[in-house]
Amino acid sequence: MINYRNAKLSDVEEIIKLINLYAEQGLMLPRTRSTLYEGIREFVVAVEDEKIIGTGSLHIIWDDLAEVRALAVDPDRRGQGIGRRIVEILLQEAADLHCPQVFTLTYQVEFFKNFGFNIVDKENMPHKVWKECINCVKFPNCDENAMILNLG
Repeated sequence: MINYRNAKLSDVEEIIKLINLYAEQGLMLPRTRSTLYEGIREFVVAVEDEKIIGTGSLHIIWDDLAEVRALAVDPDRRGQGIGRRIVEILLQEAADLHCPQVFTLTYQVEFFKNFGFNIVDKENMPHKVWKECINCVKFPNCDENAMILNLG
């Protein structure tokens, strides 16, 4: 049985391995231990038999915008609804916080379209988003797709 819960400090090593597995393939951005420890309260994990098989986070940008980021599922468990459930949890958290919009920067366009996210031009994203991008290894030549969902 899969348990979905907020991440703990003791989860950082498993989370970083999972995220950086995809980062090594160029499918997502790498994360450092420091970044994970500082933002651990943003993360949700999927756990089965005491092993983390999925993770994702909701990062608040401003009073009207949050970002789904660092979504990763164990490669052997993809296609089983784990990532979908993590995103549902994160979107519910955004709704509970009365955050009207959630965005993501992703290569997985079809996955996020299933939630109602729409592609937007990155240049139209608020400046608050760009403060994060400035430190990215891909800046200014980002090839990810910006997608946004209005929660209403």
